[in-house]
Amino acid sequence: MSWLQADGESVALRYSHYKDGRWSAAATVIEDDNMFVNWADFPSVVPLGDRHLAAHWLRRSGGEWYSYDTVFRQSFDNGATWSSPLLPHTDGTPTEHGFVSIYPINGSAGLVWLDGRKMQNEVMDDPTSSGMTLRAAIVAGDNALQAEQLVDDLICDCCQTDVAIATSGPIAVYRDRSTDEIRDIHVTRFVDGKWQIAKPVASDDWKIAGCPVNGPSISADGNTVAIAWFTAAKSPLVNVAISTDSGESFSEPIEIVRGETLGRVATVIFDDGSLAVSWLASDNTSSSSVNIRRVMHDATLGPIHVVTNAATAMSVPQMVRVNTELVIAWTETKDDGAHVVSASVAIDSL
Repeated sequence: MSWLQADGESVALRYSHYKDGRWSAAATVIEDDNMFVNWADFPSVVPLGDRHLAAHWLRRSGGEWYSYDTVFRQSFDNGATWSSPLLPHTDGTPTEHGFVSIYPINGSAGLVWLDGRKMQNEVMDDPTSSGMTLRAAIVAGDNALQAEQLVDDLICDCCQTDVAIATSGPIAVYRDRSTDEIRDIHVTRFVDGKWQIAKPVASDDWKIAGCPVNGPSISADGNTVAIAWFTAAKSPLVNVAISTDSGESFSEPIEIVRGETLGRVATVIFDDGSLAVSWLASDNTSSSSVNIRRVMHDATLGPIHVVTNAATAMSVPQMVRVNTELVIAWTETKDDGAHVVSASVAIDSL
């Protein structure tokens, strides 16, 4: 797990390993007094296998408030040493580059991110000329940057992305944007060295003039892929759709919860084909609840489990599977400041 920790004007990207029910002592990837800190667009430290770690953070690039670069580095000795920092994008514009997802690919690190290089055009009546794009690149083991790819030339401005590895390879999910301001969830597969033209996971037809800052989550196990997302096309709700053919096609959406939900979803697939979906909910108090619900392989739903009622409304909970339990993390505000908190939930209890 990774987080940002402030010390005066400087901010550090720190991380810890979870083993045998405990978190290890924190280690530091980078400390920077020019780091861009944002509740929704947050850095990461990602294990890619065989002591390979990859990390990214955001650094101000000048210009307007939301002008920042994605900075990347990797380690091949479990964090003892790190490569020199590099930028995966090469445009050099003082625009937004963030909402990154990192994934393993043939011993290298793959990245997808939201790229705002076209936004400097400021042609506000033509989103195809000035809108956010989705781009991707691969950083090899020798830290060499391979060519960028434009994956989608118009997407939602600030929703998180996500990537999972299925039998067919990497699959990315994100919130798209049409010129008519329909902002539904799209999925793209990495095939023969390129990201393919994306397809909608479902047709919510959510028309909204601004970004909801509410990205999807994807999980994969072999050929089974699950995507969870938030929509408010008719009323606020969380859906999940399931694929059994490595993301080629998806089931009709399964409604997880409707009503008082803020979204901020995560999902994990289990060995028996069932899965868990987590989300944030609020009853308009000063804090929010983190909830988990299991979806069985026949699409029946288990009960809703409340993990905590103390999460902040700006929290973006994260969830992973560790053997027979789920570990879920969120942020809380206490008398002495902000905290990152985690809990373990036995899978059999869901």
